[in-house]
Amino acid sequence: MSYELTGKIAAIYPVMQRSETFKTREFVVEKTEDIGSRTITNYAKFQCVQDKTALLDKFKLGEEVKVHFNIRGTKWVKDGRETYITNLDAWRIEGFVQAGAQGSAPDQFIDPPTPDMGADDLPF
Repeated sequence: MSYELTGKIAAIYPVMQRSETFKTREFVVEKTEDIGSRTITNYAKFQCVQDKTALLDKFKLGEEVKVHFNIRGTKWVKDGRETYITNLDAWRIEGFVQAGAQGSAPDQFIDPPTPDMGADDLPF
């Protein structure tokens, strides 16, 4: 199942080479909502893996984005102790164009150009 979240980029971390064949990159999105008379700010940390780590190269801190992601959970056992890890795996990031930035069009999300994905580039 796929989810999405809209907010501002609060942090972008460097690519981490986890093994010879596996790399990740984390980033944080700040989501602010007005609930009643209170402003609530939440921070969600996402990760990109493998070739998706390059998705963040075109974005800067403070930019408004829409992140498409999957929720992944892992069970990890060490010394007889179970630990559960949940990751928000981002697979697409869309930039946000402010009104007036491209004429008088309303605020809208734009899709970044994506490379042509062949049939064997399945997400699973």
